[in-house]
Amino acid sequence: MAFESLSEKLNAVFKRLRGKGRLTQADVKEAMREVRMALLEADVSYKVVKDFTKSVTEKASGSEVLEALSPAQMVIKIVNQELCALMGGENKKLELGSKSPAVVMLVGLQGAGKTTNGAKLAGYMRRQGKRPLLAACDIYRPAAIKQLETVGKQLDIPVFQMGQTDPVEIARAAVEHARQHGNDLVFLDTAGRLHIDEALMEELRRIRDAVQPAEILLVVDAMTGQDAVNAATAFDEALGITGVMLTKLDGDARGGAALSIRAATGKPIKFIGVGEKLDMIEPFHPDRMASRILGMGDVLTLIEKAEQSFDEKKALETAEKLRANRFTLSDYLDQMAQLKNMGDIQSLLGMMPGIDAKALSSAKVDDKLMARQEAIILSMTQAERDNPSIINSSRKKRIAAGSGTAVVDVNRLLKQFETMQQLVKQLNGKKGRKMQKRMGRMGGRGGFPGMPGMPGMPGGFRF
Repeated sequence: MAFESLSEKLNAVFKRLRGKGRLTQADVKEAMREVRMALLEADVSYKVVKDFTKSVTEKASGSEVLEALSPAQMVIKIVNQELCALMGGENKKLELGSKSPAVVMLVGLQGAGKTTNGAKLAGYMRRQGKRPLLAACDIYRPAAIKQLETVGKQLDIPVFQMGQTDPVEIARAAVEHARQHGNDLVFLDTAGRLHIDEALMEELRRIRDAVQPAEILLVVDAMTGQDAVNAATAFDEALGITGVMLTKLDGDARGGAALSIRAATGKPIKFIGVGEKLDMIEPFHPDRMASRILGMGDVLTLIEKAEQSFDEKKALETAEKLRANRFTLSDYLDQMAQLKNMGDIQSLLGMMPGIDAKALSSAKVDDKLMARQEAIILSMTQAERDNPSIINSSRKKRIAAGSGTAVVDVNRLLKQFETMQQLVKQLNGKKGRKMQKRMGRMGGRGGFPGMPGMPGMPGGFRF
């Protein structure tokens, strides 16, 4: 995961600070030296690191911090604020203006992921109520047009293409096509190069001048480190980009690009790609990213993902079934499907406060276990799902054969389901109701807790 190493190192620094009752100037200086090294190792540019640590040191050396009851927490708060400011301070949305159709021009080097992430962004905007059109303006890369048509079909978004003709004419025609067919947003998938050259920039300038895009988004690969910052600077000087989309932030990127691009160009990161699936795109929130880096989690994004993935009506029905002890294996299967829709489980765990980055990296989320359990339940009859107690030895053998698993896997699922039901009965009992009332008085919803022990979770982690 991106920022994993940086998060681990920063938390080690703060852990040592917490162990001190009072901080001295020497303690702050030593801590900032380690913070500086951690940022440089994360591939943050030297100038950015120098300015960042200077600002933090000045604020952390004030008497109100050194004399505070919990100086370490004050230092962490300052670092959090400075990280947030470094990355732009607040989320910046696409500024599409009042003109329809609005045009978003996607630019970047070859291999950064313009085509796929442009389609992801179009899908995201459609979920916001827009009617997007994808336009294939990359006439050079083999299969670029076919790739755009493929991802467009997967997302059910129309794709406009004119084959290997002038990209400027394609862009003009795409905008006119959108106007005539009711599309209020056009994404131009332009050509990239392996490196920046004047011919590429000239073509992009001609497209820009022809269609007057509302946004020029630079798509950069987070795994390229400082090269991403260099590319951002070059594209901004040549075209005047309005924002950045950072891709592959779910990989083993050191994350320096996210911390450097804003400082280098003054242009905000607007979206981040967080996985390979076509719905794995998020608006970039500097405050939330700073919280993730410092191990404070990202509860707001986690809640948003849950709201997008979980059907409220189904959730209420599930809660009622749990209360009435009518929860079946079919309902269990639905819960697994909704959890999968939220995205990669390990990335979801990384958004939860208090989970150590090192512990998370060593924890292995078994996606295959969830797939096996789904196959087992799907191999059961409806009667078996409704009443697992009828599943005897011969039925277990049939279910195992039908799901391509072993009888021991069937037994494990049934045991897990039985344990969950026993816990539900305890929570529905007198003591359980008292506990839920206390939760309500403490400011919680007081509702029924989420389903415990979902499959696929690493040992020690539970929702």
